[in-house]
Amino acid sequence: MDRARVQRVWPDRIGIEIVEQQAAARWGDDGLLNTRGELFATGIRHPPPELPRLDGPSGTEWQVAQRFLAIQDRLGALGLSIAALRLDARGAWELDLSTGVTVRLGRRQVDERMDRFVQFGAQVIAGQAADIRYVDMRYSNGFSIGWRGDRKPRDAAPRTLARQLDGDPGFDG
Repeated sequence: MDRARVQRVWPDRIGIEIVEQQAAARWGDDGLLNTRGELFATGIRHPPPELPRLDGPSGTEWQVAQRFLAIQDRLGALGLSIAALRLDARGAWELDLSTGVTVRLGRRQVDERMDRFVQFGAQVIAGQAADIRYVDMRYSNGFSIGWRGDRKPRDAAPRTLARQLDGDPGFDG
């Protein structure tokens, strides 16, 4: 239950209003977050699989939920959606798109890296998501792509594992 209200209705009745929690996301393996990013249930045996999965250290539920909403709004405009978003104990962010592609954002300059993914990375994976395992945005001037198995990029030069936007990408964890 999210909240309840009991009030007297004059002259001889009582009004009761009950508002149930609305699950907006899964938290870890067995929790549920409400629409305010609050963990309201744990130990759930069968959380709804259609909900996105959010993960992070204990106490970061609201922070992860807010980041999810901000990123999902931007990706939704591109026709992409988030299946999972993770914040690890070191503060690094990583998300899985519903296409199966993982996007690594790291610990620093997360918003700027997300901007770069929206501007350039999403265009690169369009039409090739089945061939791409991950897009690593943790470079200062570019990003790298990890291809699935022995699949190669269809329209890229043989050397292109790192796509540079401007000069040497320089890894920046």
